[in-house]
Amino acid sequence: MNILPYDWKTSAPTNAHGFITKPILSSLPDGKNLKIADLGCGNGYLARLLEGMGHRISAIDSSADGIRIAKDACPSIDFRCLSLYEDLASHLDTNYDVVISSEVIEHLYDPRTFLFNARAIMKEEGTLILTTPYHGYLKNLAMAVTGKLDKHFTVGWDCGHIKFFSVKTLTAMVAEQGFRNIRFKFAGRIPYLWKSMMLCAEK
Repeated sequence: MNILPYDWKTSAPTNAHGFITKPILSSLPDGKNLKIADLGCGNGYLARLLEGMGHRISAIDSSADGIRIAKDACPSIDFRCLSLYEDLASHLDTNYDVVISSEVIEHLYDPRTFLFNARAIMKEEGTLILTTPYHGYLKNLAMAVTGKLDKHFTVGWDCGHIKFFSVKTLTAMVAEQGFRNIRFKFAGRIPYLWKSMMLCAEK
């Protein structure tokens, strides 16, 4: 089966960066010079921002276009074209203070393997930060009433969203992989119609 690459064009921030960046930055552990892995880094925008704050960054993505754009924009970061399903511990270090993955897990056929791989490269008591589109009863009801379900759950977006998490289902999957102290923040729009949710947890 031919799997199309995610189609990155520029190094500019996406619409999602406008509402997920602040919650991510506010959830980083205290301290300068954190060792951070950005899994599913896309065009590298967030990785560049984190490096500019003084952190040490490794960043991977399965999109060759995204990695090329990211390297061109910031050659000093360790950008690599890798699948999130690979044994990341054989390619990266295993002592990251923080693993970040923003708006990625909803694109994955096998999110459990991704979470296992993310945990394997974290130091003990390291922090996991994930963002993904929010789904809940009121938001789903609002989409149904306004006729927006087809657009939201579109089948026409190659490499688009294939997993649709709620707080309950994302909590269960992350806990299943051995993470603890799971908590959430929400971003975009108004309460209970949020665009995205952010999960933080510890190894």
